[in-house]
This record gives sequence, structure tokens and C-alpha cells, in this order.
Amino acid sequence: MGVSQEYESETMSTRDVESGYASGCSSESNIPEVSFTKPHLKFLNQQLQNLEPEDVLRWCITTLPSLYQTTAFGLTGLVTVDMLSRLQSPWSSRVDLIFLDTLHHFDETLALVDRVQKRYPHTNLHIYKPQGVENAREFAEKHGERLWEKNEELYDWVAKVEPAQRAYSDLQVSAVLTGRRRSQGGKRGDLDIIEVDEAGLIKVNPLANWSFKQVQDYIRAYNVPYNELLDRGYKSVGDWHSTSPIKEGEDERAGRWKGRKKEECGIHNSRSKYAQFLKEQELKTQEQAVQDALGSGLKIEA
Repeated sequence: MGVSQEYESETMSTRDVESGYASGCSSESNIPEVSFTKPHLKFLNQQLQNLEPEDVLRWCITTLPSLYQTTAFGLTGLVTVDMLSRLQSPWSSRVDLIFLDTLHHFDETLALVDRVQKRYPHTNLHIYKPQGVENAREFAEKHGERLWEKNEELYDWVAKVEPAQRAYSDLQVSAVLTGRRRSQGGKRGDLDIIEVDEAGLIKVNPLANWSFKQVQDYIRAYNVPYNELLDRGYKSVGDWHSTSPIKEGEDERAGRWKGRKKEECGIHNSRSKYAQFLKEQELKTQEQAVQDALGSGLKIEA
């Protein structure tokens, strides 16, 4: 005679209390989310630092629940996708992708997305766009023409940060794989393998130790599809309005936001920065409303 699910659950719960330990059979409320103390995080980074990217990925798959990969289909992200597809393991190595379609990507990037889906048909892709719009025309109608020039931080928020946070919430993401590397320079120069952001999201940079040449060699060795713009002088590709080819000897990301004091697109900046920015935006809106009311001669009630 089979044991009823209700009885079995109750027995497991009782067993957990008696033993003083929680197991995979424990009720979900008894098991905390994955978290690391600072000493533990430091230890893990010291250990993972010495592993090959494939071994880091194996560790991630066995250790981190609700693991996804965020990607704009740059070379490093494509290497990660391919490595995951080749992992020989007794467990599932499938990690879903999250792509933030800012509505301002190059046509070549969007064509690459289609090629990647055909090459890796068993990898699920979740596409998130700016809220309430489906194309660049609708984006301009809602937020104004060339928002990236008029209010760069607002553009980053509506095109990238808010969609990313919405994806993490919708999909209940606990950890993400990124394509950042130390050799990309700037703030990425002292990148750890594992990071934890202010909201507790775990970010893993499996190829943090690799150079651009190592990434490029892998792409060639395994015939991984890549963005055609890389054959035209580009090395790091983002939105069309903030990406340009680079010269020989320039840093890999020198073509991003050229001439501006900017190194990151927003999703890798601190969340508190955007919380403060949104608060300031709200105050400006309220102040403008007051000024408009005064200008039109309306009476403002206290």
C-alpha cells in the first residue's frame, strides 16, 4: 500500500525537526535561499580561480538553483553557451538564456540571435523588452527621441535595468552567468569569479580569467556562431547608437560609449544607484508639475 503524500510530507517534516537538519525533502519554507558569508565567498573565489571555465560551470550547475545566463550574445557569452552544450555530466547542463532586447540592437545582433537558436535548439531563450513597447518607434513615442543623449541614466533604466529586474522577478532567478572578463579592462579589471549584488543575486563570471584571444580561439575551434560586426573592426557590441569599431591596440571595450566617461551599461551597476536616480526623477517631475501649475495660474492647495 502506498504512503499518502500528506502523511509522507508530515513524516519528513517531523524527521527534520528530530534530526535538527534540513534536507531536499524538507518543506521549502525550511530551506533558506543560497547565500554566502564574506569569508565563504572569498574562499570560493580562491578555489574557483584555479579551475577551467568548464569546471566552474559544472560547479554552478550542481550548486546554484534557479541559474540562468544573461547575454547580449557577445563572444564570451557565446563561448559559455557552447561550453554548456558540450558538458558531459549525469545531470542536466541546460541553462536558460535571458536576452534584453533594448530595441536598439544592430540588425546583425538580431540575426545572430536567430542563428544561435538554430545551433542550440534545446536552450530556452527568454526575451525581455522595455516595458510597454515593442519596437524603436514606440520607444521614441513613449520616452522621446534619442533618450540616450538627453538622459543617459533614464535610458539605461528603461531599456536595460528595469527589464533585467523584471526578468529576475518573473523567472525567480537566484543566480546568473555573465560574460564579463578581467581583460576587458576598466572596472572589470579586478573581477572575481563569484559576486553577490545588493539584492542577493549571485553573479558568476566563468571566463573571468580568459583573454580576448582565448575567447576568439575557442570560437574558431568549435565554429561557434558570432556577430558579423566583429569582422568589421568591432570587438564589443551593444546598442547601435553607443558602439563603434576600435583601432589596433585599443582596449576591447574602447568602442563602447566612445568619448564618454562610462564603462557599464547599467545592469552591472549597483541597484541603489538606480533607486536614488528614480527618486530624483520623481522629485523633478513633481517640481515641474508645480511650476506648470503656477505658470498656468492654477491655485495649488496645501
